[in-house]
Amino acid sequence: MKQKAVHDHSDDWAYVYVIKNPSYNDICLCAWDSVLYAGTPVVYETRFGLDLGLVVGPAPVPGSHYVPGHTEVHGACLHFGDEKEEDDVRYKADDNAHQCDSCFACRITKDPEKMHVDGSVTWIDHLATPSEMARYSENEAKEEEALRICREKIRKHGLGMKLVTTHFLLGEPKVIFFFTADERVDFRDLVKDLVSVFRMRIELRQIGVRDESHLLGGLSVCGRDYCCHLMTREMDPVTIKMAKEQNLSLNSMKISGPCGRLLCCLAYEYDYYMEEKAGCPPEGTRIRIDHDLWRVNEINILSRMITLTASEGRTISVPFEEISQNSETGYWEVSEEYQEELFSS
Repeated sequence: MKQKAVHDHSDDWAYVYVIKNPSYNDICLCAWDSVLYAGTPVVYETRFGLDLGLVVGPAPVPGSHYVPGHTEVHGACLHFGDEKEEDDVRYKADDNAHQCDSCFACRITKDPEKMHVDGSVTWIDHLATPSEMARYSENEAKEEEALRICREKIRKHGLGMKLVTTHFLLGEPKVIFFFTADERVDFRDLVKDLVSVFRMRIELRQIGVRDESHLLGGLSVCGRDYCCHLMTREMDPVTIKMAKEQNLSLNSMKISGPCGRLLCCLAYEYDYYMEEKAGCPPEGTRIRIDHDLWRVNEINILSRMITLTASEGRTISVPFEEISQNSETGYWEVSEEYQEELFSS
């Protein structure tokens, strides 16, 4: 299929959209020279070749910049629960308009705006035609049968691989089989058998267990769709250190997803926890209060309180803002005003 010349643009203004592939759940940004609306089927260049994608909406426009360590964090709606926002000129609107009309977070459905794009942005090849949509539906109907045939061939060759899903490309005669395996698999004979059946290019792609969840989707322990399937474009590494820093249970059953790997959401607040803890004394630090040495036992980021324990077992909780590091001595100290308030009773 011949691609449009628009692909050669390297410096231009265009509308940029979020495009999602409904078959293997890839998400990317693509440019087009006219306004498109959510749900519009398009044909664009994927990492596997030309394929069908659906317009999710306009590319997100950056809002207010995140300030590291900022504690006055807003929810999804910038106006929710904070009347002071009415004085903010950023959210001024017509007197008869609803406040959400000027709230960036509330404007989920935004009108597309032209923006400058460079060579790193993929251009949509063309809008999908009715005949292409019909062919896509036919391909979908053939995928179940292709899975059955491939599984039979896998059993025939005795290969240690688990077939996950398959997909027929829209733009060229090519079928992709996604599979998982514990080790490298020699599937050359399998490919020969599949070529003799389908009479087209065959690609077998080995993926990990997290990629399997990304492809198939499902409900996680929180009751929502898998993050990797619903909204995560790149699956960054998640480590046990992230759970430790957030004082979460280290029971693998509680912090692992259905894929058997650590939950993606462990990474969401990790940076904020590290920023907050950078301004606090590390656990184990000893602080002199009222002629006694107290040990930092716990740092609670959510309540912004630091728990200190004395040698005889006494425990006190001190707010973050009442503890600071002396720039001259390097020691951590509790403000004298708070000490007087703490021990006066």
